[in-house]
Amino acid sequence: MAQNKRGRRGYAVLAAAAAVALTTTSAACSSDDKSSGGDSGASARGPITFVTGKDNSNVWAPTIERWNSTHPNEKVTLKEQSDKADQQHDDIVQHMQAKDPSYDIVTVDVVWTAEFAAKGWLVPLKDQYQIDTSRLLKPPVNAATYNNTLYAAPFASDGGMLYYRKDLVPTPPKTLDEMWGMCSIAKKNNMGCYAGQYSKYEGLTVNAAEAINTAGGKIVDEQGKPTVDSPESVKGLQSLADHYKNGDIPKEAITYQEEQGRTAFEDGKLLFHRNWPYVYNLAKTDGSSKVKDKFGVAPLPGLTGPGASSLGGHSEGISTYSKYKATALDFLKFIEADEQQKFFMEKGSLAPVVASIYDDQSLVAKAPYLPTLKTSIENAVPRPVTPFYPAVTGAIQDNAYAAIKGEKPVEQAIKDMQAAIASASQ
Repeated sequence: MAQNKRGRRGYAVLAAAAAVALTTTSAACSSDDKSSGGDSGASARGPITFVTGKDNSNVWAPTIERWNSTHPNEKVTLKEQSDKADQQHDDIVQHMQAKDPSYDIVTVDVVWTAEFAAKGWLVPLKDQYQIDTSRLLKPPVNAATYNNTLYAAPFASDGGMLYYRKDLVPTPPKTLDEMWGMCSIAKKNNMGCYAGQYSKYEGLTVNAAEAINTAGGKIVDEQGKPTVDSPESVKGLQSLADHYKNGDIPKEAITYQEEQGRTAFEDGKLLFHRNWPYVYNLAKTDGSSKVKDKFGVAPLPGLTGPGASSLGGHSEGISTYSKYKATALDFLKFIEADEQQKFFMEKGSLAPVVASIYDDQSLVAKAPYLPTLKTSIENAVPRPVTPFYPAVTGAIQDNAYAAIKGEKPVEQAIKDMQAAIASASQ
């Protein structure tokens, strides 16, 4: 979340394995124990480790405490990773390559599903591992699916939103032209006009993809072949480069990830800010926030109406190498229960994956942006779905970063992006 930024972590607790073995069923202790994982631990229960990125929204400690209070023999331990998506990804890869049984549940960014599933690291959620997805929004379920098989349980979705200073802009812009035309207001108030996430990391892929998709471009087709070399893609990326050059996007924004942008907006340094839903609650409650009662939220602006948000969010996958898969499966179901989904939304502004929650009027009263967010998610454009995603996103980041900074002409950056994606996908 883009991650992106929400809680999800846990460290290995296998010390109680011997004691648990005495109480588990005979099936749990059967000859299924393959060193490579597979169905090893399919019926086994015991303490597990939950691995997730830094819990900036402060949702996981109380969630795990609630679970542990009723599951004394199946306690969950939280392992927090960094708050940087790239480092979270590399940490999981390292432990999966080592077949580490201590990473029982791992938080999977929507763009990692294909890679992790193709490498055999996640347990397919079918047969004895099947979960009910009928209550869930379709895009998050699709994002957790690879080759028509569900590999992770969606727990929070995400759609990009426009945070704006309603004290300075009473009516939010509906189009990009309207938004850029309001930058004069920012100048009069000695503040930056607009910023997203432009540091060279996954957030830049999100922002570049939104610019390209909103302009009518497309990075890859349904078969994963690159189609980004188009006039529409050039138009989208050129807009970011032009507004960075003329100062509408402040120069320091080239270093922004989610948290740096959030802090700048809360400090009153930005008129408009593109970020995820988790920012809403923090901007309202942080003691240092200068905009608690001064901001509103609107859809990302496009050419003639709402723009194309990149689909964000995270799912939870059971590691193939976990020894206690039955407990892991029950914990996945626990975090998708309505009560828990409402807690994620109220406590951390995390976008629910249960569709009906968006229509809960008591929650809409607390978070008026929910109906807009639901529309954003339902119409969001996914980032490229490919087992080669790390190399593909690297190609997008390298070339978008060079174009925005003015180190490479936009047309050349798009051509180089096309070539790099083609090379990465071979």
